[in-house]
Amino acid sequence: MFGHVLSPSLSPALFFLHSSAGIKGGSRIQSNHGFARRSSSITRVPLSVSIAASSSSSSSSSFVGGSGAEYSEPVYDSKAKQRRKIAGIDQEELLEPISLADPDSCFCKFNDLEVHYKVYDPELQGDSLCQTRTPTPTPDPPALPLTSIPHRTNKIGLPMILLHGFGASVFSWNWVMKPLADITGSKVLAFDRPAFGLTSRVDYLGNSSAGTKDKKPLNPYSMAFSVLATLYFIGFLGAEKAILIGHSAGSLVAVNSYFQDPQSVAALILVAPSILAPLGGGRLPRDNPVQENVSDSNVVGNPIIHLFKILSTVAKYIVQSIMQMMKRILGIVDFFYIKLLSAFLRSTLILTLVRIIIDKAGIVAIKNAWYDSARVNEHVLHGYTKPLRTKNWDKALVEFVAAMLTDRTSPPLSKRLHEISCPVLIITGDSDRLVPSWNAVKLSQAIPGSHLEVIKQCGHLPHEEKVDEFVSIVQKFLYRAFVDSQEQ
Repeated sequence: MFGHVLSPSLSPALFFLHSSAGIKGGSRIQSNHGFARRSSSITRVPLSVSIAASSSSSSSSSFVGGSGAEYSEPVYDSKAKQRRKIAGIDQEELLEPISLADPDSCFCKFNDLEVHYKVYDPELQGDSLCQTRTPTPTPDPPALPLTSIPHRTNKIGLPMILLHGFGASVFSWNWVMKPLADITGSKVLAFDRPAFGLTSRVDYLGNSSAGTKDKKPLNPYSMAFSVLATLYFIGFLGAEKAILIGHSAGSLVAVNSYFQDPQSVAALILVAPSILAPLGGGRLPRDNPVQENVSDSNVVGNPIIHLFKILSTVAKYIVQSIMQMMKRILGIVDFFYIKLLSAFLRSTLILTLVRIIIDKAGIVAIKNAWYDSARVNEHVLHGYTKPLRTKNWDKALVEFVAAMLTDRTSPPLSKRLHEISCPVLIITGDSDRLVPSWNAVKLSQAIPGSHLEVIKQCGHLPHEEKVDEFVSIVQKFLYRAFVDSQEQ
């Protein structure tokens, strides 16, 4: 949910999460360090059976939690833990994520993780991929009237994948999944990225140490994993293309997914995007090439000019050799820097600091994301803090931050924005305190043909705070890009 305009690596002060979940499916994709295409083999298991199996084998589960061996010592003793609350959530009895599932929640296995997702099918009213529901219903989000959205008989016919931001979960999309499905006439799916929501927590360091040099497990908290999961879910819905909607840091996942597989992305909708816009708002003009075509009359028989050209060539090769040497030295320095940074971020000190920040500033940051903080009711607070009841939520969050800060993307995403050729819509609130609207303006200038919409009296969460306007803007954009253009 939360992003920072100057970096996709967000401050550890801004993370709270939510929940949602229901049956259990099975699906796996194999990958080493790079990206891979998806393959699916879905197996449905009733939620009641899944919960029973989860509770009976929680101590030996390979995908939830970790041994904690990477942390040098306990943050506090067991008695202190029993008395401790984080953002009002009792930490005495933390649960497996699946036991906190909602009636419409689903789980599928992906790279040894139980990924939590929700899907809404307009034809089956949300039950298309989850036939088993929990017996105890949870309250629906407050109804918000959608009065200004015109009715259109034509449907887009493309599914949507919704990508939440830092500290959020599928809960953030609860208000708009049904309206968006009605617009597209197809399925709308949202999933929890690792470290957030109800997707299982995994001990990446413990698993990676057991891996071989030839096959090291993909870091589930990395951008590469989120991109893989996004592309996998496109195929999971049985589609060749999908519309990606990313909020805040989720916009980074959407854009990186596009660059990984442009043919699978029909359009991008970036909401309060936490993507650093180029300073110039676009590509900078190239410098004029140096004129070296000295006339033959001056060169022939002129030993001074001839000697100058020889010296220039020699100097060029010397400078190139020095630069290559410096790059190797800097690469070694950067390698050790990343190692030291990773070790520091996984230390007991940082883990303790994360828990303190969440406890002291969590609720405040949630309210700060809204233009009108008075509208942040108990339902919203419960949705964002519910994942704090899951086992090892704190260690997973530290792993996620460490993965963000040590990730090296080359070339930087901001230098590739001009390569995007699919339809792009950028939505921002004029009073966004987390990612200022001016960054969205610059971002729209950097992406050719993109369309920018600014919602007035709106904060960082247009899809929660201004549902009516948000859905209306998305509908107009999609019809203009896919329906009206075809009719013309």
